[in-house]
Amino acid sequence: MGKRKIIWSHRAQIKLFNILDFYAERNKSKTYSKKLYHRFKKEIKLLEKQPDLGIKTDDITIRGFIILDYIIFYEITTNSIIIHTIWDCRQNPDDLIIK
Repeated sequence: MGKRKIIWSHRAQIKLFNILDFYAERNKSKTYSKKLYHRFKKEIKLLEKQPDLGIKTDDITIRGFIILDYIIFYEITTNSIIIHTIWDCRQNPDDLIIK
């Protein structure tokens, strides 16, 4: 089987932007945001090669992949890996919406 395509949901794109924007504003610099973004990209490339790396969740179609203080929730399909959301583990878990 060939490499699966990474597809970011709209929610995941917004979450990623908000996380990176938060650190840029807080630190008054984009340096950490850039490092964090590159870390996300590097780790997600691992999922392309080994999509089963993430831990199983209560929803059998969704897995979670831990990167620093974040969990990327994703779904594996025949041709793609759909990233549904990015969750900051320091938030209230009752607020988590995956899909």
